[in-house]
Amino acid sequence: MSIPFFPPDLFDGDLLLEVVREVGLAPDQRFILGSRTARFEEVLRDDLGVADAVACGSGTSALTLVLHAMGVGPGDEVIVPAYGCAPLASAPSTLGATPVFADVDPWTMVVDPAEVDKLVTERTKVIMPAHVFSVMADMPALRRIATEAGVRLLEDSAVGQGGVLAGRAAGTWGDAGVFSFVQVKTFGMPGEGGMVVTGDPALAREVRMLRNHGQDGVHRFRHHRIGHNSRFDEVMAAFQLRRFATLPDRLERRARIGEYYTSRFAALAGRGVLAPPPGRDGRCFYVYSLLADRRDALRDHLTAHGIGSHVYYQAPLPRQPAFAGHAQPGRDWPAAASAARRQLAIPIHPHLTDAQVEHIADEVCRFAATSGAHG
Repeated sequence: MSIPFFPPDLFDGDLLLEVVREVGLAPDQRFILGSRTARFEEVLRDDLGVADAVACGSGTSALTLVLHAMGVGPGDEVIVPAYGCAPLASAPSTLGATPVFADVDPWTMVVDPAEVDKLVTERTKVIMPAHVFSVMADMPALRRIATEAGVRLLEDSAVGQGGVLAGRAAGTWGDAGVFSFVQVKTFGMPGEGGMVVTGDPALAREVRMLRNHGQDGVHRFRHHRIGHNSRFDEVMAAFQLRRFATLPDRLERRARIGEYYTSRFAALAGRGVLAPPPGRDGRCFYVYSLLADRRDALRDHLTAHGIGSHVYYQAPLPRQPAFAGHAQPGRDWPAAASAARRQLAIPIHPHLTDAQVEHIADEVCRFAATSGAHG
């Protein structure tokens, strides 16, 4: 049995060919920011109950556009997790702002609100938490901190689509939220793309203008702002519209696999393998990540039994060469460093069969039983 971490058959090839033909032969020959993109924005807007949704060229550019629309620039600080994907630090950096790194919770690997609270200064412009793997950040606490400090809250929900915390959907806790549709995300597609969702119509108008070279969408070639090129693809919009109705079923399958894993792994903490917290509240099941004391040995064990796995973020962001210049002198991020040493993701995609899921869980349990906490 061979189980790849990323399945080779994520998408229906016939559907992709259908939408390419649909868009390619349409009379208007509109391949970006056309009627399908507008409809896709409407569908997500209505599904989430937000004021507006703005489709962008990628999740990374969506973050940058929102920060730009929020007025972030030189002299400003944006508080970000010390553990996570590069755009958390690169988005504010490209605007001339300073990313300020907050350590994460040692179990969930999302940013620790207590650490964020300590880092707020008069230069703080935005707090930008991110959901990680299968856990949403503590958005109620972060919302309180941002409100009390009088700063903006931007929710990086790139991996969080479908997650719900305290009855509120991922992406809707902040002044704005951002989703990613890159291939392996929960609502991934065969291309790049992202979405900004917000309850602030004025902020949405700014993002909509910035994504298309500062044009307002009414007067072509009149540029009101220095903007960006972050326009959504009509083929991808058509593809996502066709697949939106089945998204709940795919999310449910992921959630059930995650619950099964967590139940199987609950007893392994004393043997050096720690599963994410149980339950569905505040979970998103994009990736199911374990924390393993002997991470590399577990990865090798799974590989030997035909099971793909994946190591993310092998160093905290402030220890990456690109962002080391923003690392505050004398500071350390022990929980982020621990996550970088111990994190290992196992397959959770909805194409897994029950037998494959059981095989994966069996091998993780077998490794823990034979190796113990220290091997």
